[in-house]
Amino acid sequence: MGCVLGIFGCCFGSTACSLCCACCPSTRNSLITRLAYGLLLLISTIISGIFLMPDLTRVLTKIPTLCKNETLNDEEIFSGHISCEEIVGYMSVYRIQFSFACFFFLMMLFMLRVKRSKDFRSGIQNGFWFFKMLIITGICFAMFFIPNRGFATVLMIIGSICGFIFILIQLILIVDFAHSWNENWLAKGEDGSRKHYCGLVFFTSSLYLISLVSTILLYIYYASKATCSLNIFFITLNFLLCLIISIVSVLPMVQNYHSTSGLLQSSFVTVYVMYLTWSAMTSERADPICNPTNLNALGNRSIGITSIIALIIFFGVIIYSAMTSSRKSSSGKLLGVSSNDDMENSRPKIDGGKSYDDEEDSVAYNYSLFHLMLFLASFYLMMTLTNWLKPIHNFSDFHQNTSAVWVKIVSSWLCVLLYFWSVIAPCVFRNRDFS
Repeated sequence: MGCVLGIFGCCFGSTACSLCCACCPSTRNSLITRLAYGLLLLISTIISGIFLMPDLTRVLTKIPTLCKNETLNDEEIFSGHISCEEIVGYMSVYRIQFSFACFFFLMMLFMLRVKRSKDFRSGIQNGFWFFKMLIITGICFAMFFIPNRGFATVLMIIGSICGFIFILIQLILIVDFAHSWNENWLAKGEDGSRKHYCGLVFFTSSLYLISLVSTILLYIYYASKATCSLNIFFITLNFLLCLIISIVSVLPMVQNYHSTSGLLQSSFVTVYVMYLTWSAMTSERADPICNPTNLNALGNRSIGITSIIALIIFFGVIIYSAMTSSRKSSSGKLLGVSSNDDMENSRPKIDGGKSYDDEEDSVAYNYSLFHLMLFLASFYLMMTLTNWLKPIHNFSDFHQNTSAVWVKIVSSWLCVLLYFWSVIAPCVFRNRDFS
């Protein structure tokens, strides 16, 4: 119970965390701060989900700037089109996530060139959580008074661009996680831990089995007829690409220069690529043969199953990036992790449940880069929670967004390319240290 209270206590500062979480081990201030910002994103997701509830949308339609007299953008909504009551929830999500994006953007600018905890701005970064929540609430409240004319369309364009950039960051972190996972378990296996070897075999086999079953199901439900030629192309190409990277990862030449390369990473990447393929096809226009998923989605403005999976992956990536303590990893380089974060020997001896300042000499990570990632993450959440919608005048194609299809499918290709390069790079640049 103390640990549960400690999680909420961290929202108000490290002191509250220490008081409420005496059963937890001592930890770094920088780690608590990054997890707390991740908690802010979780709160924004929960609030956005609440605003998508049908009962709440009936209340939101009474807000003049969102919907007035059955018009949208000062245009009448004719019979047969989606009613304003059904779309107002998505527009609220736009405003909520944009509010968080504005906050993180301001924090990014304010935290430029912070070098150590002695800088007063470091105290703002690591504390004052109550006032931060007040600022976000104020920004969010102001957003609901912005008229609809052109607002949603502009945000959709910005959100698509920023969301795509965040997907690229997410790909780097996912590939980095796959390599770290394999290296850690392989090292423990070499030290004599048989269960880690068994774990490698189990998870590798399971992930490949999931990928194979997923591919078969995609052919059955999304590419069963010749008319679904684009889906057939997507599935076949990505399956072949995943097969290629799996073979390359165990080639003798690759193993010679990259001994930790293996099938676990490629199986993990394969599952993610097949998920992106499925997600891309569900973003296509509704079709009883080529995209039966969207037929059900047309009458339900809630969060889709692909979006739920995307949110699970998203928060997994956020937690992984917060836990990063090595500047040599890809995630560490993205966040500008400092060398002092690698120095475990400098950790002070303190009682459990207390945090300590690990940024006296230099910050543990680049504050501005971290907030830039959260800024992009807010737009990614905005697009994910609204199923990458495309607001148009008559809203007849509210769920369909062609750009979302290509954003996701191109992301799957980039994921394969990124992993392929991470595997063969040691072979190409043999004089460089890739450890």
